[in-house]
Amino acid sequence: MTPLRIAGVAALVALLLLTAPVAARATTPTPDVSVSVDRTRVVTSLGHQFAFRSTFTNRSASTVGGLIAHLNVLSYDRGVYVDPEDWSSHRTRYLAPIPAGGSTTITWNMHAVNAGSFAVYVAVLPQRPDALPPMTGPAIHLAVAKRTTINSGGILPLALGIPTLLGLLLAGARGRRRG
Repeated sequence: MTPLRIAGVAALVALLLLTAPVAARATTPTPDVSVSVDRTRVVTSLGHQFAFRSTFTNRSASTVGGLIAHLNVLSYDRGVYVDPEDWSSHRTRYLAPIPAGGSTTITWNMHAVNAGSFAVYVAVLPQRPDALPPMTGPAIHLAVAKRTTINSGGILPLALGIPTLLGLLLAGARGRRRG
């Protein structure tokens, strides 16, 4: 074999090696996983807790494993800072493998920490980024009302009663001194 022919064969082998992973990825079927939620709207008040469920459905012909579900919160109102960690302490969940045609449901417990208009949504991603594109479920519109209360935790009688009682005791003590 001549050196020119060897170089040509080497170039062909190198080209095949470089394109083989791309070709394999292009022909590998992408699992069809969908995300749904049990409600589209939540109305609550500042400081209250609420929950919703999301369901992950595997519509492909084989079991899908290695999925991570992630919860996120965003504000529709400009200037409102949102720290999703304050809303839920368990925002990332590692899902068990979902069989073909099967589904799994997760309950997300949340705490309304800001007043305003928000979106809550769940995305599912693979542990291997090349295995599945991220899928996001529908957003849940969250309306959180400001909680204005005069009697927070039953303190109003105490807050008004103690000064009134002290005033009466002081008036009684002055009355005894005069008499």
